[in-house]
Amino acid sequence: MPADSLGLAPAFLLGIALSALIAGLAYGRGSLTPSGIGGAIIIGTLVFAMGGVMWGLLLIAFFVSSSALSHYRARAKEPLAEKFQKGHRRDLGQVLANGGWGALMALAFGFSRQPVFFFAFAGAMAAVNADTWATELGVLSRVPPRLITTGQVVAVGTSGGVTRLGTFIALCGALWIGALAFLSLLVAPEPLLTLARPRGLLLVPFILTLAGLFGSLFDSFLGATVQAIYYCDFDQKETESAIHRCGRATRQLRGWRWLDNDWVNFLASVAGSGLAVLGYWVVR
Repeated sequence: MPADSLGLAPAFLLGIALSALIAGLAYGRGSLTPSGIGGAIIIGTLVFAMGGVMWGLLLIAFFVSSSALSHYRARAKEPLAEKFQKGHRRDLGQVLANGGWGALMALAFGFSRQPVFFFAFAGAMAAVNADTWATELGVLSRVPPRLITTGQVVAVGTSGGVTRLGTFIALCGALWIGALAFLSLLVAPEPLLTLARPRGLLLVPFILTLAGLFGSLFDSFLGATVQAIYYCDFDQKETESAIHRCGRATRQLRGWRWLDNDWVNFLASVAGSGLAVLGYWVVR
């Protein structure tokens, strides 16, 4: 159901209503901050109104699954919280980082009606879903992570550290979005039905899974190389935040100061989106 089948104004109103409902429930569950509610409504409204129901379902699949996993074994993950820039309650920056590029792809589709933007959107969702699943569950691995660039063993929660469990979970997270996108295409009205030839359509889950995994690994690569990483001299601990959770200012160890975790997540979604677009030109 593309947005234009409803009419733009009704689609926007319905998108706002659905997004507000889901954001409100997420806030009640402790998954969003007040600013995160606003971001979720903006992203959800654009995706639903400009893309349609199927686009909205992919966004919901990412948001609901990732929010649920953020609460899974929360106590076990609590000691690692000081390493991360933000907690499991997503604020405006986190929401835009994970869904902003996807919303732009929905906006582009709404004006152009070019089906390539659905691939771009699905690839972005696969990437952020893969990365979020890997982050939430990979830190529970009993095997210490290794830096993606050198293979050096690092502490759990270190930016750029990967494990076999985390990589497998990332693959599953990407496959979840890829499978849902494939099912969406099977029932899609024009113009999405013309995304690929029947034989090529079978490659869609594989392409989006690969794109999502690539985006997740690209996130780790940025974390190991150019993401801004800081050190708290008082607690003698590494962190992604310029202000440590103890309230004291930190000193920068490495990376580009402007490239925080939100920007890394955004660029990972762009990377997954780009690879999915390449796949689209293969199967179209």
